[in-house]
Amino acid sequence: MMKMRSGTTATASGDGELELRPGGMVVQKRTEHSSGVPRVIRVRVKYGSVHHEISINSQSTFGELKKILSGATGVHHQDMKIIYKDKERDSKMFLDLSGVKDRSKLILKEDPISQEKRLLELRKIAAKEKSTKAISDISFQVERLAGQLSAFDSVIGKGGKVEEKNLENLMEMLMNQLAKLDAISGDGDVKLKKKMQEERLQKCIVALDLLNIKNSTQPQPKYKERDLLTFDEEASRKPTISSSSPPVIITTRWETFDSNSASTTTDTVQTVKPVHPKFKWELFN
Repeated sequence: MMKMRSGTTATASGDGELELRPGGMVVQKRTEHSSGVPRVIRVRVKYGSVHHEISINSQSTFGELKKILSGATGVHHQDMKIIYKDKERDSKMFLDLSGVKDRSKLILKEDPISQEKRLLELRKIAAKEKSTKAISDISFQVERLAGQLSAFDSVIGKGGKVEEKNLENLMEMLMNQLAKLDAISGDGDVKLKKKMQEERLQKCIVALDLLNIKNSTQPQPKYKERDLLTFDEEASRKPTISSSSPPVIITTRWETFDSNSASTTTDTVQTVKPVHPKFKWELFN
């Protein structure tokens, strides 16, 4: 195992010494004999039966060359192997220090092992995102159900009574969320979030069990006497019109009101008498 500190070097198994850059990347160490003037070179890369000519800076790394080839070939740069002079070159090595010059020929191959590792990592990331979203959805539902539980607790705490069916439905919904949570798998942050929701659901279930017992022993609410009256009793209490009411009186004149005066004048009230017809009608058989 090779140990290095910043500013120190170690011999690489191949083309020279390595150095540790400040960013933590281990690359080939440039020597005094290395050309300090970068220039653009054209390299010929064979991929299968196709040849690609790539223009690149002579002091670029093989990793940078792979990224350029990724756009030309459609192969992910992490799935590539570049062979130069019958030797696979590391992505951190420089082209010029490895002997690559203008018109140099290289071979590009796909690395199935690297491809499999990358796909496994992508699946792992996708599974984590899916689990995180599922836990978030469950958390939203638990928040809603906890609010419903609080409302039931307020009613029963004030002496009211909740229908047993409503309490049973709430318990069923809580258990469904607990079953969904149990089906989620994950490590690290996902596992921690899952545990938090499980504990919250368990507290809601225990609280609902106690609330159900209290609701079942709750006495029936007392009603006022008026609430127990039947329709006939209510109707019998309604006032009826007396037969001894005074006759309706119609005046022959309208009363006038003066807004400027405090008193009003009332005309003489007369009762209505039947009017006899002035003409005699003949009857025809």
